[in-house]
Amino acid sequence: MHHLKDRGYTHLVSSEITPRHVYLQRRRLLQGAAGGVALAGLGALRPAQAQVARPGQQAALPAVRSAVAAAMATDKLTPYKDITTYNNFYEFGTDKADPAKYAGSLRTRPWTVAIEGEVKKPGTYDIETLLKLSPMEERIYRLRCVEGWSMVVPWVGYSLAELIRKVEPTGNAKFVQFITLADRAQMPGLSQAVLDWPYVEGLRMDEALHPLTLLAFGLYGEVMPKQNGAPLRLVVPWKYGFKSGKSLVKIRFVEKQPKTSWEAAIPEEYGFYSNVNPKVDHPRWSQATERRLGEDGLFAKKRPTLMFNGYEAQVGQLYAGMDLKKFY
Repeated sequence: MHHLKDRGYTHLVSSEITPRHVYLQRRRLLQGAAGGVALAGLGALRPAQAQVARPGQQAALPAVRSAVAAAMATDKLTPYKDITTYNNFYEFGTDKADPAKYAGSLRTRPWTVAIEGEVKKPGTYDIETLLKLSPMEERIYRLRCVEGWSMVVPWVGYSLAELIRKVEPTGNAKFVQFITLADRAQMPGLSQAVLDWPYVEGLRMDEALHPLTLLAFGLYGEVMPKQNGAPLRLVVPWKYGFKSGKSLVKIRFVEKQPKTSWEAAIPEEYGFYSNVNPKVDHPRWSQATERRLGEDGLFAKKRPTLMFNGYEAQVGQLYAGMDLKKFY
């Protein structure tokens, strides 16, 4: 083993917010039963959000005040209860309540992450080493789900760039691929053919190196709850939530753009980039508005979706000159 050195809402129509093949699969299962988941704008967080009160549900994960501005002054934190009981984590089931119900079976120790591909320092790194790689920061990021709901989460972690620099990618590394745990003994949702497991995501190298891209180990000042992607996950705040892979076990540096899980499953609905863009509708619903969990009632007026989830000043230059409808 190598070690790094130096340190609950109810939606009216489930088929409108669930990926088509998942919805159809559910219907088939029910039928079968009847018959027998710039640097511009960088700055300190406002004092009111610099220290978030711990809920006391998990072990403490101390973090320093972040130097990266992550949320607008108008953002209100989503309650811990909503963050941890309304989740997309299909490895534990496709219902939003399934992860909280079934993720208790996940074993987060021992845990290792394999670093592979076009790097000078490949190897298998244990979770304790990764926890000590860089000082933990508390960053308040918006998370926007492709299904139309959003939340504001006080994540605990550090920029993925810290890990990337340590493993020293070669000049051939153009993309970073993220692979999550797929263990049928621990994850009951894998018995459903929702996706071709394990779950795979990817970023362009410049996206992965951007300061906002977070390797997260916790939230609300505590270690990551299992239903939210323990023991470590990715958080890419300007992209739809499914880009932020949970329970990572492998990070691979590659030359060619990797095929992601949703892109492979339904390419006409889910592209590689998956940037939050209110002008590009999902084929089956609009992305122009969103509902903030824990804040808006079911019949309350939805808020407008912000370009790049509100992080356009920080990340917009990454996509200068690109057709964002073609590269969705």
